[in-house]
Amino acid sequence: MKYVALLSGGKDSCYNLVHCAQNGHELIAAASLGPEPGKEELDSYMYQTVGQDAIEFVARALEVPLYRRVITGDAVEQGSEYGGRNAKDAVAVAGDETEDLFELLSTVKSFHPDIQGVSVGAILSNYQRVRVENVCRRLNLTSLCYLWQRDQKELLSEMIEAGMEAILIKVAGIGLTTAHLGKTLAQMEPTLTKLNTLYGSHICGEGGEYESLTLDCPLFKHRIILTEVETVIHSDNSFATVAFLRIKSAVLEVKPPNTLSALSPPLLDERYETARDTVFRSQKGANMVQTPPIPLFHHPVVTSRSHRKGNWVAVSGVQVTDLLHGVHMTIEEEVTECFNLLTERLADHGLQLSSCVNINLLIRSMDLFTRVNSVYSTFFGASPPARACVGADLPENIQVRLECIAFVERAPTDRQALHVQGLSYWAPANIGPYSQAIKADESVFMSGQIGLVPNKLLLPSPQSLSMELALASQHVERVTRALEQNSGGGWDGQELLNIYWLNDSSNISHVKTGHRCLQVSEMPTLFLVVKELPKGALVEKQVSLHTGICQVLDEEDGEMSLHKCMPMFEEGWIF
Repeated sequence: MKYVALLSGGKDSCYNLVHCAQNGHELIAAASLGPEPGKEELDSYMYQTVGQDAIEFVARALEVPLYRRVITGDAVEQGSEYGGRNAKDAVAVAGDETEDLFELLSTVKSFHPDIQGVSVGAILSNYQRVRVENVCRRLNLTSLCYLWQRDQKELLSEMIEAGMEAILIKVAGIGLTTAHLGKTLAQMEPTLTKLNTLYGSHICGEGGEYESLTLDCPLFKHRIILTEVETVIHSDNSFATVAFLRIKSAVLEVKPPNTLSALSPPLLDERYETARDTVFRSQKGANMVQTPPIPLFHHPVVTSRSHRKGNWVAVSGVQVTDLLHGVHMTIEEEVTECFNLLTERLADHGLQLSSCVNINLLIRSMDLFTRVNSVYSTFFGASPPARACVGADLPENIQVRLECIAFVERAPTDRQALHVQGLSYWAPANIGPYSQAIKADESVFMSGQIGLVPNKLLLPSPQSLSMELALASQHVERVTRALEQNSGGGWDGQELLNIYWLNDSSNISHVKTGHRCLQVSEMPTLFLVVKELPKGALVEKQVSLHTGICQVLDEEDGEMSLHKCMPMFEEGWIF
């Protein structure tokens, strides 16, 4: 796709361009936000503003037009979400600096209406990612964020190996001084690694330890030569010096064409390569046994019900029963009516749709998915609930059925979402109206994961059960780890329920083999065969977890306190 680069001039925004090119995207323009003229730096939550006096040279080195805008807003909305959870509130936050980005990209689109993507150099910052993705969604753009969740030590080494020449232009972290200003990444790598070992500093500067300026990059047509710089010291103390380089003059030097080369991370981690190979061997050694026909199924009478236990509400069997008696509706009308019914059930408990943490969506045919999704999306704003969607045999005339779990929040921090919408190597982007995972209280609900190749959002080709299962399982782990980091850390994630949705009963034994290969501890596991899965996938994995953090009574003082606990698994018959 054609895309615009969000440029700070730093190493991350420039190196992400290399991966955009390797993934077949075409750079059309650059865009940058900075302080008003005469002001060299701004204390912004969102943007790197130091080095703005050199940003023109970076755009000229890339030979693309540069669009600039002054940051006029402040960090009005400083929470983990941006915009309301209700669909009608999921828009602008007046006066926030995020809206400067919206205006800037709107301008770029007006001059380049064929732009579809935005390059973003975020590695770890959820704050920045959430706001960029909010703007992209409103402008119908896709975030291209190939550095997201990468290991910082590996990433810095890759940048150096790829020929990135970037220097430190600001220092603000422990162990860094004015002597480090102007040093290249290659020169600084040993020091940054040492500071990470000693103090836990971020090797790529994700904690604000330093800022950088890119002088050369494989995509640059010219190299930037700094001819005059000046060191400006904000504060100088023994703990952490804060200082930056003022770029007073620079020139461009024509360079020979580069061979575009940047390392991409392996598709599977070692653990999941083992799982893939285990399932492959299971399939190869299986006897060709014809699957017995599925017996005729008589649908039981389903009525919509809700049940509350503590702060949790479960609603099941949400469908338009009038359709069973000959009433006709379009699929759009049916989805709308299902949500009207769900709203009523939730209202019985004083809740709204924004209280939902997980929704299971059953539809008669995956051919209806796009139409269902277009209506579904109108009911949610920021941080929508996790979701699994499968094609299932439903009663005659019924095309949609919903079930959900909702949570009664006591404080905004009780519910946290991970809704990553940018393309990366990490895990599939959820460009649709559902989050990868929701943490409510200490429970985690994860959306159904299919085995998509993350940077392409395509299933492996040729199609492979072993690869799909390995990828889906890896996605589950990566989403869990990202949510854990995003919610403050300190928990492991104890699996309470695994659901494997399959479209062929003959694959159950192979999926069980893969599950056992990855299984760390015993937990309830279901293998459910349905008619269809999204995108024609062979398997979809849906997981519910608990953080393991529980309120425990202290026998000495009689007070309740939080402790890490391990689950106990018991087997038995349910009568």
